[in-house]
Amino acid sequence: MDKATIIGIVLTAALLLGAIAIAPGSSFAAFIDYPSLAVVVGGGIAATMIAYPMGPFLTMPIIVKKAILPNPPAMAPAIKTLVECAEIARKEGVMALENKTADIDDPFILLGIQMAVDGSPGELIESVMRSEMQATAARHSSGKGLLETLGRYAPAFGMIGTLLGLIIMLGNMDDPAAIGPGMAVALLTTLYGALVSNVIALPFADKLIYYAKKEMQIREVVVQGIMAIQNGDNPRVVDQKLSTFLSQKERAVKDAA
Repeated sequence: MDKATIIGIVLTAALLLGAIAIAPGSSFAAFIDYPSLAVVVGGGIAATMIAYPMGPFLTMPIIVKKAILPNPPAMAPAIKTLVECAEIARKEGVMALENKTADIDDPFILLGIQMAVDGSPGELIESVMRSEMQATAARHSSGKGLLETLGRYAPAFGMIGTLLGLIIMLGNMDDPAAIGPGMAVALLTTLYGALVSNVIALPFADKLIYYAKKEMQIREVVVQGIMAIQNGDNPRVVDQKLSTFLSQKERAVKDAA
């Protein structure tokens, strides 16, 4: 679980609720209006559905789950696996790595190792692996785009809801006592739109961008490692080369393991 995401949502809720609680004359009930919420959330989702085909749209729950419960590959274990493969290839030859494939959990590393075992040229291995990276990046971009689209449309529907509320209020000007409450309800949709956009949709999209970049960095390490194995580099050189992608703290942890 991404603790920062949860803490950020809880902190935002606490700040908003605290501001409402300490404001003179305010009440929590005044900030709850289900029709306004339906216009913003339902309208934003409907507009996103119009903007995207049904297939990608239906992946939105999975995308949101990835932002809250990410499972990015770790770089240090990937480097360790690649160095072990380099040692085997150096001592017994690349073909001996076929016995190692059953122990490799990372499908991207497995792809490179299997191609090396099959005797594929280095240029082909690198080309295939980079094509896989591009396809993964495209999928990440599509998921990020869904959330960014929702983040753009939610405030717009907040404004639409506000305009609807104002039209309804102005149609009942014969009751001056209802103008104040009517204006408050009309403005709630703008508030809801801003919250959906700036607390959920856009921050989640930015979090997905962060993890996508992290995954691409790890995959670049894997490509470099596979090419080093293919070239028959010394395992110690492979370790030193790949460890340059780690921070000093991560290197210390890897060396201590």
